[in-house]
Amino acid sequence: MNPVYDFTGQVAFVTGASSGMGLDTARAFAAAGAAVALADLDRPALHQAARELADQGHQVLALPCDVTDEQQVAAAVDRTVATFGRLDAAYNNAGIQIPPADAADEDAEIFDRVHAVNLRGIWASMKHELRHMRAQGSGAIVNCSSLGGLVGIPGRASYHSSKHGVIGPTGSAALEYAPRGIRINAICPGTIDTPMVQDMIANGELDRAEAEANQPIGRLGTAEEIAQAVLWLCSPGASFVVGVALPVDGGYVAR
Repeated sequence: MNPVYDFTGQVAFVTGASSGMGLDTARAFAAAGAAVALADLDRPALHQAARELADQGHQVLALPCDVTDEQQVAAAVDRTVATFGRLDAAYNNAGIQIPPADAADEDAEIFDRVHAVNLRGIWASMKHELRHMRAQGSGAIVNCSSLGGLVGIPGRASYHSSKHGVIGPTGSAALEYAPRGIRINAICPGTIDTPMVQDMIANGELDRAEAEANQPIGRLGTAEEIAQAVLWLCSPGASFVVGVALPVDGGYVAR
């Protein structure tokens, strides 16, 4: 059974919201009473997700957005506040995976691309969310890192660089904004059963049985489990939690 959260009257902004962890988090915020702004680059999937929530009677806003473009991010956050009047919670989830590669052979263009989405995208999202939350004097932000932000795995140097990079600014901004009523944290998901991971399995980049065995809990995580961690971090239940990088990984980093 999942805990029950009440975000009635609040507004949540989610990037990478058209599928996987982003979509399940948007669904959870909406089910808890929040108005939800969904930001994503995949327009058809984005509008399908927004229709799903709207058909259930939720307040929802679909925002086509490429998080590598700071102006698009700023416009998406500004439109969220213009539409709903405030911004209380944000889950900066948009991210990409890249194929494994020998560290001596990694391509600079791929390195730049994964950092543009996974790190610069979170930097831009947090920056423009904070502009509004700073004026408001309240809010909670959760940035999506990864177990790859806490450990190393062969073949994943560029991807893990981007995910390690998320944790540093999360902690620094958390210290800066905690006195102003804004809490900032990160989550570090393990291997989660999402469309991205399913594609990795299908492409031979990930062995499902091995991934399950590497998580002490003995299975892949679910997007809903990530959503519940995000909602907790944004809720009053986590009111004294500031600047953490929370593993949600079935025990992977505890080994």
